[in-house]
Amino acid sequence: MKTLLTTLFLILFSMTQAQNVSSLPYYELPNAPTEYTNGAIVSRMIDGLGFRFYWASEGLTDKDLNYKANPDGRTSLETIDHILDLSHYILNTALNQPNNSETTNTKKPISYQGKRKKTLENLQQASEIYLKTIDLTKNKIVFKTNKKETSFPFWNMLNGPIADALTHCGQLAIYRRTTGNPINKNANVLTGKVKTN
Repeated sequence: MKTLLTTLFLILFSMTQAQNVSSLPYYELPNAPTEYTNGAIVSRMIDGLGFRFYWASEGLTDKDLNYKANPDGRTSLETIDHILDLSHYILNTALNQPNNSETTNTKKPISYQGKRKKTLENLQQASEIYLKTIDLTKNKIVFKTNKKETSFPFWNMLNGPIADALTHCGQLAIYRRTTGNPINKNANVLTGKVKTN
């Protein structure tokens, strides 16, 4: 009877853990698109960013979140704020919406977990839109204020927000290694899968 109860407990615990794993996107990479189209390539780049952000930001402690490399630099939490802003730019461009205080307002108080969730959801939504996109020339990055509007061609999305967010994911990975909390070694960025022991 004790063995049966232990087995049932382990099964229920495993099911609970599996549900927790799947509650956020990018625990693992989704399957790759079947065709190499412009939109599919951008979608996969964003998926790769999502996977890297998921693992760079997963399980951070207060010590990790408050770490900064030097007095003038950003903390890990401030870096997550910046990546969240970039995820808004990526999504707004996919939606053909301007970036303004209404579409990128990340100044509201929100927890680290809330910021992480919103970033991953933004990236997932953008990826899904780009997967179906044929003509990327229509997706301009637009910044709009009360006084002016500035727009950039989609090329700037690649070398701007997407590349910038990838760079900052690398920063988070280095910062957390410095604080003694490295990324899960089972998360493989080449395959986009998590090895189970």
